[in-house]
Amino acid sequence: MSEITLVEAVNLALARAMEDDPDVVVLGEDVGINGGVFRATVGLQTRFGAERVLDTPLAELLISGLCVGMAAQGLKPVGEIQFMGFLYPCIDQLVNHASRIRNRTQGRLTCPMVLRTPHGAGIRAPEHHSESTEAMLAHIPGLRVVIPSSPERAYGLLLAAIRDPDPVVFLEPTRIYRAAKGEVEDNGEALPLDVAFVLREGRDVTLISWGAMLKETMAAADALAADGIAAEVIDLATLKPYDEATVLGSVAKTGRCIIVHEATRTGGFGAEIAALIAERALTSLLAPVTRVTGYDAVIPMARLEQHMMPSVDRIVKAARQACQFS
Repeated sequence: MSEITLVEAVNLALARAMEDDPDVVVLGEDVGINGGVFRATVGLQTRFGAERVLDTPLAELLISGLCVGMAAQGLKPVGEIQFMGFLYPCIDQLVNHASRIRNRTQGRLTCPMVLRTPHGAGIRAPEHHSESTEAMLAHIPGLRVVIPSSPERAYGLLLAAIRDPDPVVFLEPTRIYRAAKGEVEDNGEALPLDVAFVLREGRDVTLISWGAMLKETMAAADALAADGIAAEVIDLATLKPYDEATVLGSVAKTGRCIIVHEATRTGGFGAEIAALIAERALTSLLAPVTRVTGYDAVIPMARLEQHMMPSVDRIVKAARQACQFS
């Protein structure tokens, strides 16, 4: 076991999956010789050959289409889209083919593909490189959406995604690619999909987040603890389908809920969680459910992007306000 970064954990999981299963192939722009734009696939082509680690043209629709075709014929492709802002050409394949193959063929075919892409802002990149449009993907029936928040979860969840018989979009939080480090054992053990992780137990307020925003959410929990407020922190991890039982159980215990995401507010996935709580846990609530989110604006240039993302102070303020209700 060694301490590695999140992007190194992705590389480790890909190598383990390819070592264990000859049907796993990796494809994308510059994933072979260059090892990908963030070096997530570095060394894989040298180790497994150009037949299994394929450099593709600059064509995201082609990458997603190849993944669908390969998966339908028994391979387990892992495609890389260089930035989430370039994912939109893939929506055609994800909506019309990948997510529907099982239903269309009445179970005769499945689509065991993974589409990986960096997710979110915070690296001072242009706006098309800083998207957080996970809610759009979560709206597609038949598609799993997974976002790890640590190297340990990146390794285990990516292995689970590759082994899943249905399509998964795996969103990797760019801001913590190298900022997050953790102890990861390359033992080939997957973590369960569709399960939320309780990172911190608490009795006063529930903080729910995913991806890079767990960094600010955990820091907010520390700040609240100094005030005597015990926050429970939940990493949703899988957004579609998400772990409703863990969310509802936590809210039943604390009576208060703050949902944190860096995506824009309107139509963000936080609204789905708030609706669930309103429908099934309303009588448990001691305070209104609050969302702390990005603003309804295009991601600004580097000088202003920190103001777009939720801060520790904004999360703490929302939690303190919730705790004023009794």
